[in-house]
Amino acid sequence: MRFRMAVWLWLGACAVAPGDEVKVVEQIVAKINNEIITQGELERTHRQVEAELKRQGVSGERLQQALKEAEKDLLRDRIDHLLLVQRGKDLNVNVDGEVSKYLADLQLQFKISDPDQFQQFVREQTGMPYEDFRQQTRDGIVTRRVIQQEVGSKISIPRTEVRKYYDEHKNEFVREEQVFLREIFVSTEGKDAAGVAAAEKKAKDLVERARKKENFATMARDNSDAATAQSLGELGAFKRGELRKEIEDLVFKQERGYVTDPLRQPNGFLILRVEERYEAGLQPFEAVENEVMERLYTPRMQPAVRTYLTRLRQDAFLEIRAGFLDSGAAPGKDTAWRDPAKFTPQTVTKEEVAAMPRQRRLLWLVPIPSGTGGVTVQSPGP
Repeated sequence: MRFRMAVWLWLGACAVAPGDEVKVVEQIVAKINNEIITQGELERTHRQVEAELKRQGVSGERLQQALKEAEKDLLRDRIDHLLLVQRGKDLNVNVDGEVSKYLADLQLQFKISDPDQFQQFVREQTGMPYEDFRQQTRDGIVTRRVIQQEVGSKISIPRTEVRKYYDEHKNEFVREEQVFLREIFVSTEGKDAAGVAAAEKKAKDLVERARKKENFATMARDNSDAATAQSLGELGAFKRGELRKEIEDLVFKQERGYVTDPLRQPNGFLILRVEERYEAGLQPFEAVENEVMERLYTPRMQPAVRTYLTRLRQDAFLEIRAGFLDSGAAPGKDTAWRDPAKFTPQTVTKEEVAAMPRQRRLLWLVPIPSGTGGVTVQSPGP
């Protein structure tokens, strides 16, 4: 009697008996070093992009065109992501503290103190297990750290160039008088006299802390009863005539960083911070230097990141299945999909197998490449 094996594996164990039809559970689209990208991943990303576009109000022909454009870069973006995460491991980038802080900040933002309730909230909001959300958060922070460390830190813009840009584009820095504000609101809604007194004390304490240079945005997130708490208290820019007169008269004569006393409102106490203030007319170079720097930095950063990712591709083991396109492919690099050598079943007698027990066990443990991107192993048969 002879032995024969036939077990098909593709991203999991899908056993089939001899003669049974083989069914693909998931198709591998690309192999990047020791990672893979599946067609299912790309389809899920496509659905997420579509959902976001619809949320933004895009529909009909515009939606189809936007999806078509996004489709071109789905595989590229996924390869970019994996290469950056892998590079982060090579560089021993540790972001555990940042991940923990980000998740703790989310708990504070949504005012959910119980860890189990927070994890349930994440599952409901994202549709994914909490552990996957945490890993996704970690990978995102790693990719940003790698880009900043490997690319951003190497982009240097001389101050003379910044000044030259300002001098040549002064008309772009002529502004109407405006002020940028951030708020903290302590509510007195439904409170008795004691509750109002406690709210006033809290507001005064917050003002004192803010004037001692504690981070106002963080304080707004953690203490404000206004809807703007989720956006760190940001109110945006206001021109003359857009604010109540008593507030306008107060904030338009103050400098950046000024924090008001608690302003009594019908339903609470309002604290405002002047984030920025522009006088009418041409803004001085010092007032807009950071803005000019950002204008010069951004267009240099994007191609530099693309060049860096091309270099990572050149150094990576990368194979892409026919029919799929990496729009960020490295010029000249061969990424053709190569099928492993087809497995030809060997036959041995029962006596030969019995005489080699160690080899028999190893045959069960070692996956054998098939010619279709899956793995073939043999199982006993008549």
